[in-house]
Amino acid sequence: MMKHMPDLFSVIVPTIILLGLLIFVHELGHFLVAKYYKVRVEVFSLGFGKKLFSFRRGDTEYCISAIPLGGYVKMFGDDPSAELSDEDRAGSFLHKPVGQRIAIVLAGPLMNLFFAVVLYAAIALMGEKSLMPVVGDLDPKSPAAAAGFMPGDTITGIDTTQIQTWSELERSIADRGGKTLRFELLRENGTPETLEVVASVGPNPNPLAWNREAGQIEGLTPYSTSSVIAVRSAESAAGRAGLRTGDQIVKLNSTPIHRKREMLSVIGSFMSSDRVEIEVKRGLLEALEEGSLDDIKYQTSKFTVEIPASARGQSGLEALQALGLDSPEMYVARVVKDTPAAKAGLQRGDKIVTVNGESVASFAEVQKLIQASKGETPVAFGLLRNGRSTPLEIKPDVKKRMNSRGQEEVRFEIGFMPLIDYEEPKVFEKRTGNPVAALERGIERSWEMSNAVVVGFVRLFQGEVSSKNIGGILSIGAMAKRSWSSGIDQFFLAMAVISINLFVLNLLPVPVLDGGHLIFYSLEAIRGAPLSMKKLELAQKVGAALLVGLMVFALYNDITRLIFR
Repeated sequence: MMKHMPDLFSVIVPTIILLGLLIFVHELGHFLVAKYYKVRVEVFSLGFGKKLFSFRRGDTEYCISAIPLGGYVKMFGDDPSAELSDEDRAGSFLHKPVGQRIAIVLAGPLMNLFFAVVLYAAIALMGEKSLMPVVGDLDPKSPAAAAGFMPGDTITGIDTTQIQTWSELERSIADRGGKTLRFELLRENGTPETLEVVASVGPNPNPLAWNREAGQIEGLTPYSTSSVIAVRSAESAAGRAGLRTGDQIVKLNSTPIHRKREMLSVIGSFMSSDRVEIEVKRGLLEALEEGSLDDIKYQTSKFTVEIPASARGQSGLEALQALGLDSPEMYVARVVKDTPAAKAGLQRGDKIVTVNGESVASFAEVQKLIQASKGETPVAFGLLRNGRSTPLEIKPDVKKRMNSRGQEEVRFEIGFMPLIDYEEPKVFEKRTGNPVAALERGIERSWEMSNAVVVGFVRLFQGEVSSKNIGGILSIGAMAKRSWSSGIDQFFLAMAVISINLFVLNLLPVPVLDGGHLIFYSLEAIRGAPLSMKKLELAQKVGAALLVGLMVFALYNDITRLIFR
C-alpha cells in the first residue's frame, strides 16, 4: 500500500491546489462585492459539509470544509419571510436593491474570467510554447505537395500577415477559405520562396468553432516521421551488425540524422564504401511495451554495418532495404493485454504483410481493412515472424470511441500498436516582456477560450458532441497531475481553462447556479416584484436535482474512462 502513496499524493496535491484557488477566487468575487454594498457576510467557506478548520473575524466565519467540490458565501438576510429590524435590513442581502444583488451574484463568474486573464498573462510573460510553422513530411500526392510546399519549409507570412506559430498559420488559412493565398517561406536551405495557393473549403476540423467550414490546404502538417528502423532479419547485414527493430538512427558515419527523410536522402552517399558506421539510440520499443512514452530511458550504441555487394550504388529506400532495413510502421510494437490480438497470439516484432489477402504498405491501409470487416468475421493476417510466414485470424472487438470532433463512433479494434514514431516538431517560445502586452494577450486568449467553451455547450445540447466528454473531479485530478508534472506554465494553462469553464458554467440559467439567480433577479427588475416563494423553492429543488444529476453523470463518465480506457 505504501508504494502507491507517492502516486496518490501526485494527484491529490495538484488537485487541491488547483480547485482550492479556483473556488477561492470565485467566492472572493461574491464576498468583495457583497462587502462593497455593505451586506453582512456570515460564512466564507471553501468546500461543503463538515468544517475542518475555521476562524472568525468581524461578522464573518472563514472555514475550510470537508468536501472540496465547491464553496459558498452565506450572506445575512437570505430568508425573505424573516422579520428584520431597520438596522438588520441595512446588512441584509435580500433587502438590497435588485441591481446590487445582480452585481454580487455576477461577481463570482466574472472573477473566474478575470483570474483566467491573469493566468494567461502570466503564461505570456513566462513564454508561450507553440509549434513553429515548419512543414513536416508531405504525401507526394497531396494538394500541399502539388502546390509546391516541401518538407522543411518555414512559412513566415500569408499575404500581409506575419506568421510565427503553426496555430497562427492554421487560423490564417481557416479564415481565407476559397481565396488565393500568397505564402512567404524559407526553404530548408535558407532560400526565400513565394507560393500562391488556393485554400480549399471543407469541414472545420475544430469542433469548438462557430464556423462549420474552414479554409484548408490538405496534406500540410508539422509532423515528420522519425528515423526509427525495423530489421527485417537477423541474417541481414543490419541484423548481423547488432541493430534491432525499434532503434532510432541518430548518425550515419558523422552525419546527424533526425528524420526518416534525412536518412533516405544521405544513405546513398555511403553505399560506395565497404561499411557504414551507424549510431542509434535504443529504448523506444521497451517504452511502447510498457505503454508509457513520458520518460523514455534511451541508450546510445554504435554499430558497424558491412555493406553487401548488392547494396553498392543503391540510394534511398532501396539502399536501406539492401542493408536489411524495413519501414517500421508495418511491425507490431506492442500487443495490448486481454485483447483479440493477444488472445490470437500476435507478437511484438511481427511484420504485417497482408490483410484479408491484400498486400498492405501502410498502417492506414491495415486500419481501413479492419474497419471494413465490421467486426462480423475474423480478419486474416499474413505475418512474417522471425523470417517465417505466419498466418493468423483475429476477430475484432466492437468498441465505442471518441473521435477528434468529440463524437462517439463505433470502431473495430484488434488491440495492437504499430511501430510509428514522429520526430518532435520545432517549438517556438514567444515571450512577452511588456506587462500591458501580456495583459492584452491574456484578454485575447480568455476570449478565445470562452468562445470555445460556449460552442462546446451549444454542440453538446445540439447532440453534435457526445455527453461522454463531460468530466468530473477525476478528470480534473488527471488534468491537474499531468499539468503539474509538465511545469508551472502548463499548470497555469490547465487552471485558466478550468476557470473559463467555471465562468461559463456558472452563468447557465440553472437554478442554484449563479446564472439561475441572475434570471430571477432580472425578472424581478422587469416585473417590479420578486417571484413568489413557492416558485422560487420549486425552481431551487429542480436546479439542485439537475446539478446533482450532472455531478453523478460526470463521475460515471470518469469511472467508465478509467475502467475501459
